[in-house]
Amino acid sequence: MKGGKPPPEWSSPLEDLNLPEMSPQSLQMLMYARDLKYLQEKEAAKALQLQAANKQLERYAEDLKRSWEEERIRREEVDRAYYDTLLRLSRAAEYRDGETGFHMQRLSKYARLIGAALGLKGAELEDLAAAAPLHDVGKIGVPDRVLLDPGPLRAQDREVMERHTVIGASLLEGSSSSLMELARKIALTHHERWDGSGYPQGLCGEEIPLAGRIVMLCDQYDALRSPRPYKPPFDHETVCRILFEGDERTRREHFDPALLVAFEKVQEGLKSIFAGAEDPA
Repeated sequence: MKGGKPPPEWSSPLEDLNLPEMSPQSLQMLMYARDLKYLQEKEAAKALQLQAANKQLERYAEDLKRSWEEERIRREEVDRAYYDTLLRLSRAAEYRDGETGFHMQRLSKYARLIGAALGLKGAELEDLAAAAPLHDVGKIGVPDRVLLDPGPLRAQDREVMERHTVIGASLLEGSSSSLMELARKIALTHHERWDGSGYPQGLCGEEIPLAGRIVMLCDQYDALRSPRPYKPPFDHETVCRILFEGDERTRREHFDPALLVAFEKVQEGLKSIFAGAEDPA
């Protein structure tokens, strides 16, 4: 018969079952009923096996989900610890450069404001604000004789200073964290210029990641507002004029035109951030 061998109780000839005399048709129907019952019992047994297998798979799925969640939490904790370490290194570099925690705090707020004006939101905007303060972490690898030199740098020393972008990117690379990858891009590209005259790669236009373009503009604004050995601090209105019209060091062509539009929309907010930031140290 199809479907497998019937059980022993069905294997005896029908005449051995002491059945009353039946017509051939009735006997045939009885055989069909016997085979049908066997198939039903066999399918029921398969269904029970399948049900047990499904329950085992559900347990495996729950175990896998729990393991994945535990691993995700562990990775987040490692990434957070790494981020905090790099943030402290960035702050140390800022202090060596004569800055305080003011600059990093302001840069995060500037980036958030301009990013929002460009339409960024949610995790994308939060990552930008969190990654921006790591832009100069590579300065930790620049020698004091170059970093603290108050005068114009010689060509050789300028090359050493410009290496801070590459050093920063190398410190930030290799993480599976999207935040760390964004910070790496910012560290590498925040001195690139829209017209291609920046460093370290001479990228131009949209070759420069958006986050790098945003932080470059924010960094430039804050640098112009702050005192430097080679210049006094400029007021907000003077800085806006320099960014939009240019001067002997800065040209409008250095900046993404769309970012300048966004900057103009939120410039009063930038002014307030510079006036109101408190030193986190």
